[in-house]
Amino acid sequence: MKVSIITIVYNNRETIADAIESVLGQTHPDIEYIVVDGRSTDGTVEVVKSYGGRISTFVSEKDNGLYDAINKGIKLATGDVIGLLHSDDLFYAPDAIAQVVATFARSGAESVYGDLLYVRKENTEKIVRNWVSGEYNRANFLYGWMPPHPTFYVKREVYNNLGLYNTQFKSAADYELMLRYLYKYKISTAYIPAKLVKMRVGGKSNVTLRNRIRANKEDYQAWLTNGLQPPFYTRFLKPLRKLTQFI
Repeated sequence: MKVSIITIVYNNRETIADAIESVLGQTHPDIEYIVVDGRSTDGTVEVVKSYGGRISTFVSEKDNGLYDAINKGIKLATGDVIGLLHSDDLFYAPDAIAQVVATFARSGAESVYGDLLYVRKENTEKIVRNWVSGEYNRANFLYGWMPPHPTFYVKREVYNNLGLYNTQFKSAADYELMLRYLYKYKISTAYIPAKLVKMRVGGKSNVTLRNRIRANKEDYQAWLTNGLQPPFYTRFLKPLRKLTQFI
């Protein structure tokens, strides 16, 4: 099974090499690695280019934000399965993608997901949050559940059939896409009970209280965009679920 991994980066020379090394160090033999850069000016481009042909596809040009760049990467992908590893993130272990592939093969599912660790930016061994996803239950979306987006792998045909990320959302396009795929269209999924990714703290939707409030509004809008009406408590339970993840 060929897996396409997409890294989106803009002016992140500090950690991009860690992300690249994490992908190149995976044991699964059939990985297409795509790096999409937003025309960085801090030396990021030079770091990426230093890996030469070990990176399958490298694009550096202006985009219209994170999700536009992700969509660009998906359109370039030729793998059977597509996943993301952002430039601040790392795979938890060298066999992370091997576990993803084994789960697809064993389950026959259209998507898979696993567990996520939030770690300190300056020390990725220091755990801040431990996000244990649990087995899939569609009804859990009503109670604020979602899979950790960096661990969500989807067959390329699903993107072709159900559409890419909705760029009208500034911080909740990942939630909208997973809600659309899993809850609305009920694609099949399988849970990997293992840590797949380390994510450095400081995600776009959580940097400030203002951003968190905006993200919460976008979460609610994601339901309405898909013609769905969640219970009133859904938008409040989603951020509250995070409290159980802190260590």
